[in-house]
Amino acid sequence: MRTDLGRAAAAASLVLALAGCGPAGDPSGDSPVEAGKPAAEALKDLERLPVKGRAPMTGFDRDEFGPAWADVDRNGCDTRNDILKRDLEGETFREGTHDCIVLTGTLHDPYSGRTIEFERGQKTSMAVQIDHVVALADAWQKGAQRLGEERRRQLANDPLNLLAVDGPLNGQKSAADAATWLPPRRAYRCPYVTRQIQVKAKYELWVTAAEKEAMERVLKSC
Repeated sequence: MRTDLGRAAAAASLVLALAGCGPAGDPSGDSPVEAGKPAAEALKDLERLPVKGRAPMTGFDRDEFGPAWADVDRNGCDTRNDILKRDLEGETFREGTHDCIVLTGTLHDPYSGRTIEFERGQKTSMAVQIDHVVALADAWQKGAQRLGEERRRQLANDPLNLLAVDGPLNGQKSAADAATWLPPRRAYRCPYVTRQIQVKAKYELWVTAAEKEAMERVLKSC
């Protein structure tokens, strides 16, 4: 069944394909973004983002962005499993869940370039985590606290802002922005920064001066 989330994911994949993320939006593509239109457009979008300092973390709580992995598209599957279905290959599913609960699959991790075998389980699931490309704490300090409750829920579950990635690298990133953390796989830095800019533009968030400088440096190397 083609859901709204599926359509949004397809659109996000197209964006990444245009940004040089490999054939047909494959995040495992090894070619960096070539200099030209995609990077130039991202730089123009970046120029339109407000530049401000970080707001205080006062009042931040994960619950401010709604229940974790809410079924925002009402397809019967939570967002985490929707993203696993989108980003893994060769998935298997728990019987009786209408292909909602992903049990196993293969991730070609965009952040490291590693191939990771995902297996659902108390001790194994965390090998693959769903990263908020723009971390929620970072978003909170750069405009999300002034958004309405529903808009924050959308931000937390937007396929454009979500990627299945290497779990330890996601933990390493934590709430960092582009000024303090970039994927170790250099070939993915241009699509990564481009995606952050798209998310910040969509939800009317801002960047810090250091963050903007880091984004410019990445995009000018594409």
